[in-house]
Amino acid sequence: MAQELAVDGKPGLPGDFAIWVFIFAELTVFAVLFAAYAITRSEHVALFDASQRALNRVYGLWNTVLLVTSSYFVARATTAIKAGHRLACGHWLTASLLLGAGFIGVKLTEFHQDYTHGITLSGNLFYMFYLCLTFFHFMHVLMGMVILSVVTVKAYAGRYDAANYTGVETGGAYWHMVDLVWIILFALVYVIH
Repeated sequence: MAQELAVDGKPGLPGDFAIWVFIFAELTVFAVLFAAYAITRSEHVALFDASQRALNRVYGLWNTVLLVTSSYFVARATTAIKAGHRLACGHWLTASLLLGAGFIGVKLTEFHQDYTHGITLSGNLFYMFYLCLTFFHFMHVLMGMVILSVVTVKAYAGRYDAANYTGVETGGAYWHMVDLVWIILFALVYVIH
């Protein structure tokens, strides 16, 4: 069945229920990390503000644009497959993967630049949080790209259609979670003083 129905007869969550359990667990971990960051920041405001100025916000902004746009492309892929447009779905997913690869490239460049400027885990509390949070998210982007790659291959192979698109929704739900976490992370680490 293309879409599971909740007990009351209304549409349930898109995709497989198991991905939502996983997403909830992942969001809980990120929430704990964000809370630890916020508490530590409140105790070391001057240090965090000064250290935050060393970051290249342009990289953070580019990565935000790349992930938000890729999330939009995943939404377009889902709309396409629901309409029975298998090739369009595959093309949108491929475009999303390319933007995800762009995110990886920008982030690796940023990590390299950070290292050359002495931003390390042992530098100070802010740098420790910044590197841990962004690297943890980076690993989630890589995992999301693996998931979307499998979904893309299946889309091109005709494994999804207008009556069977749960896999596309499942991969899309995970990718949207990765995007949401980045938006919060970008605000916390790069923007809010």
